[in-house]
Amino acid sequence: MLSIALVGATGLVGQTMLQLLDEETIPFDSLTLYSSARSAGKEVTFQGSTYTVEELTEEAALSSRFDYVLMSAGGDISLTYAPLFEKTGAVVIDNSSAWRMDPAIDLIVPEVNKPSLKRRIIANPNCSTIQSVVPLKPLADRFGLSRVAYTTYQSVSGSGWKGIEDLDRGEKGEAPENYDQPIYHNVIPQIDVFMEDGYTKEEQKMIKETQKILNDPELDVTATCVRVPVPHSHAVAMNVTLKTDVSVDALKEALSDFPSIVLMDDPESALYPTPLDAAHKKDVFIGRIRKDPSLPKTYHIWSVSDNILKGAAWNAVQILIQLINGKED
Repeated sequence: MLSIALVGATGLVGQTMLQLLDEETIPFDSLTLYSSARSAGKEVTFQGSTYTVEELTEEAALSSRFDYVLMSAGGDISLTYAPLFEKTGAVVIDNSSAWRMDPAIDLIVPEVNKPSLKRRIIANPNCSTIQSVVPLKPLADRFGLSRVAYTTYQSVSGSGWKGIEDLDRGEKGEAPENYDQPIYHNVIPQIDVFMEDGYTKEEQKMIKETQKILNDPELDVTATCVRVPVPHSHAVAMNVTLKTDVSVDALKEALSDFPSIVLMDDPESALYPTPLDAAHKKDVFIGRIRKDPSLPKTYHIWSVSDNILKGAAWNAVQILIQLINGKED
């Protein structure tokens, strides 16, 4: 009997996880939905049954007996409750940033790496990191990787419902409530708070998480993360230096052979991925591949993916599938 819990069931990512559990026909026998006290008591219809969302408390976590817990409720909630679920024997797949850089915690993108389960908590990486390491992995394996410079163009849904609402407010001429600056007809070169070195926490996440997922702590990585007035899908411009000088065609071949990558790269026909192409799809779309003439062995790569799907809910459900399939092997 497979028992699953979902923490943060009423949020944007939590609702998408529920949809994916249905679409992927995950073979569970029982499902429990948790939220904060504010959303507890709400009813959710799933696969023809009605579930009442329960309030997450320490008592509820410690008295539970789940095989897997999907968490998407923020870092503070995760720090408190993930270890409690872990103590009961559950494997926790957490979508927050709380555990990502803990050396004992696996940081997983299923196309790239596998959980070791040194601890029964698995971290889901940052949304922009996920869609970046998917194309970086085949390049690192085939040609070696020396340096990555990211510039992101991140949609407002990366902030959940609050970001989407701020974009809607701006369209109506209202002031933002979530962002420090208006996002409508604007771009904001700040995601999360600034650190002492001038980088934001979002940029720091991309740098550190890329090194951890690719198991290359010495890899040179830098990033600038920007919020853009787009509802869905993040884009990342990657400037990538390899250890081998290869042709653009060799890069395209390596990328097109890799799981979850869709190559859209025919500039003469204006074929390249945009957020509209990736919205509500599970893949990572790649295009604008070209050599950088200013640096040796360096290439430009454009990556676009739905940040709520591959960047959050779908990657977490993929980890769940990876774990279930691993038990069956």
